[in-house]
Amino acid sequence: MLKIAILGLGEGRSTMSAALKSSKLELVKVCDRNEDLCKQRAQEFDFHSYTTNYNELLEDSAIDIIAIYTPDHLHAEHVKQALLHGKHVVCTKPFIDDLSDASALLELSEKTGKKVFIGQSSRFFEPAKRQRADFEAGLIGDLITIESHYHADHRWFLEKEWSLKQSFKWLYGGLSHPVDFIRWYLPNIEEVMGYGMISSNGSVAGLKNEDTMHFIFKATDGRIARVSGVYTSPTQPAQRDSGMSVILRATEGASQADYHELRYAVTTKDGEEKVVTWGDAALKHFFRFEGQSHHAGEYQNYLEYFADSIEQGFTAYPDMKEGIGTVALLQAMDRSLATGMPVKIAAIVEEFNLSSISN
Repeated sequence: MLKIAILGLGEGRSTMSAALKSSKLELVKVCDRNEDLCKQRAQEFDFHSYTTNYNELLEDSAIDIIAIYTPDHLHAEHVKQALLHGKHVVCTKPFIDDLSDASALLELSEKTGKKVFIGQSSRFFEPAKRQRADFEAGLIGDLITIESHYHADHRWFLEKEWSLKQSFKWLYGGLSHPVDFIRWYLPNIEEVMGYGMISSNGSVAGLKNEDTMHFIFKATDGRIARVSGVYTSPTQPAQRDSGMSVILRATEGASQADYHELRYAVTTKDGEEKVVTWGDAALKHFFRFEGQSHHAGEYQNYLEYFADSIEQGFTAYPDMKEGIGTVALLQAMDRSLATGMPVKIAAIVEEFNLSSISN
């Protein structure tokens, strides 16, 4: 089994569960600078190999993979150090917060020959996996348009001091999920236009950036897509509307994957209408603690996919190039919110000398 270590035990909690339950990976050590959190995780999982010093992970020659779940602004340096020490890398989304680091990281990955995988976990839920498989099998024909959203009643976030800082943006923390779905099916996005606002709930709490956003994307071949994110208002009942959903409309059929509900619906090119749901076993695999606030099952799915890519020699997607491309698109969306104007993705790519990500 490949040996894995985890850096960052907040979000990394799900990854601990995933690695410990996997037959393809052996968890060797975990790390967080907060020793109390290390002790809490040690007790929770009965796993006591922890450290507060990242160098201990880097210098351990037995470790094959380092999984990074630290705050966004630390990703670039943590990934860099892992590559320099000969480790494969899993990095949570969004990959980096500053595209000026992107070219050097791409060069370093190519030089070391080590793989970097971006943990866009939503692709690894059963409905999204089934939708992708049906699409690739031609079940609904050629894609016309895609719609995706992530709507969540996260008013409880407003009680956290960090959520009211200028640096916190739902655009990167929330919308990166449905934006990744858009790029999965339409990787050649050319232009984006969006509007956003701070809701009355967000305004009363003191939120600094938009919590309600709607965007339209245009691809180089003329196809269009849309994404929306609403984070501080009540949501529809789950029987009526999923908190996160992806809809594909194609030439001969359509499909919809509903995230937390583990629900998938498709109208095939033969006119057959099917709804698929997954039962208790799947629910227990994906949601292991605290309701649906941690999704350890999808993390296990993508860790095992990444392990297979290392052992079998194929590229695991999203790779670093795709992760950088998603950040470039998110930055274009951010600029559109600020300017009220459409933004060309090429302008972001040119600004940061990233032409290689589109090769």
